Amino acid sequence: MRSGLKIKSVMALAAAAALLAGGAAAQSNEWRTVAPENLWVIDTAKGRVLVELEPRAAPTHVERIRALTGQGFYDGLKFHRVIPNFMAQTGDPQGTGAGGSELPDLKGEFTFRRGRDSGFAPVDNSGAGLRGIMGSIPIVTQPDAQMYVTADLKTSAQGLFCPGVAGMARAGSPDSANSQFFLMTGRNDNLNGGYTVFGRVVQGLDVVHALKAGNDANDGAVGPDADAMTRVRLASALPEAERPTVRVAVPGSAPFNAAVEAARAEKGATFNICDVQPPVQGG
Repeated sequence: MRSGLKIKSVMALAAAAALLAGGAAAQSNEWRTVAPENLWVIDTAKGRVLVELEPRAAPTHVERIRALTGQGFYDGLKFHRVIPNFMAQTGDPQGTGAGGSELPDLKGEFTFRRGRDSGFAPVDNSGAGLRGIMGSIPIVTQPDAQMYVTADLKTSAQGLFCPGVAGMARAGSPDSANSQFFLMTGRNDNLNGGYTVFGRVVQGLDVVHALKAGNDANDGAVGPDADAMTRVRLASALPEAERPTVRVAVPGSAPFNAAVEAARAEKGATFNICDVQPPVQGG
């Protein structure tokens, strides 16, 4: 009898372990942890902003952000141009919009090649191309079927300038981005295809909205009392005890789809890809 009870107990424990493992697997399929080297921690006078960098969309721009961040270049720089419901711009040591780093300017990365392993989930199929989320950024792309007729088995994609998106500022030349960047607080289709998308705010968009706004008559220039970035680091450079951990819902997962449907129900006929922000845990 005792041996029978023991076997039953072991079987019960195994079943419970299997259930727990299954739950953990389901959870890991629904949420992903942002890699520390891709989690950009921007501390400002108004609070903390966390940006997920997306090297698949803009590898050289992400590398530039990492390099300048490692130098401490961004510490103390002001949000010199802030236009409500559009964007907040910073990254200029002169604070005028005319400055940059000593590094060479970057070639624009307005489009990129997307593979089947990108984790893309379509959300809005209105207009030309499929609109959806890859990682945390909104993109427009050709269908996966197009990959079968391309030499690299990939298809073209382009980041979209929706709320929270991080874009690289530039001068008149498309290849003049250097150090300045902006965080979107609204949607602006006019930027699509002409500026580089390199990430998206995953936490702290309310902080970006709270930054001191500029004068409309002066194209959003804030002036000497502009809010500043007090410290900017990659999470990977922070001590483990200070390192934020952020988990983002995987595109196409249950929590992601629930967020999409909630936005679709709220917006009705006006629903579009810019209404979708992947759910986030932690921070």
